[in-house]
Parts: sequence; structure tokens; C-alpha cells
Amino acid sequence: MSTTLSKAEKANTQSIVAEVKKTWTQTRVSIMSDGWKGMRERQLLNFFVNNLYDTIFLKSVDASDAVKYATLLFNILDLVVEEVGEDLVIQVVMDNASNYKKVGEMLMKKMTRL
Repeated sequence: MSTTLSKAEKANTQSIVAEVKKTWTQTRVSIMSDGWKGMRERQLLNFFVNNLYDTIFLKSVDASDAVKYATLLFNILDLVVEEVGEDLVIQVVMDNASNYKKVGEMLMKKMTRL
């Protein structure tokens, strides 16, 4: 029974996310990132997409090898922006540490609309 409920809930969640994604072209979006250390000391980055209608969890990335290097962090964030759609992103909200500031500069250089 729990497998059936899990599948039904997954389908319901996917439906809700699909409806929210349809609104992205109307309002454009903000990408939000938050980092934390997991139980195994891995550095994880969570990515959320926010607009006027809702906020959805997009994905979590193991960035253990990247957090100290702006270029590697930029590559991760650039892929996230591409996944969402560069033309839809109006801002990226992330950590204020110096390596993230460099990532922000790199993003703004590549995507002049940010």
C-alpha cells in the first residue's frame, strides 16, 4: 500500500511542479541556492526556483570538490541556469562568501541581464 501511495504522491507533486513551471514565462524567476554539510561531511548545494506564484525545489548537488573554487561553482550554477532557461532568470540568490561573490561576477559577465 505504501508503494502505491508513494507513486501517487510523486505523480501529484510532479503535476504541481509542472503547473508552477508554466508560470515561469509569465513572471520570470529567481534561482536560490543554499549550501550545507551533510552527515558524511559532504558539501551539498540545494537549488530552488522562485517566482510570484511559488517556490519549488529544483535539485541538490554534491559540491564537495567545488566549494573552494569559483570556476567549479560557476560551472554548477551555469548548468542550473541553463536547466531553468537563461532567458527566464532575473536573479540568482546565493551565499555571500568571497568565492560565491566571484561566481556572481562570472555569471553577470556571461549573462548581462542578471
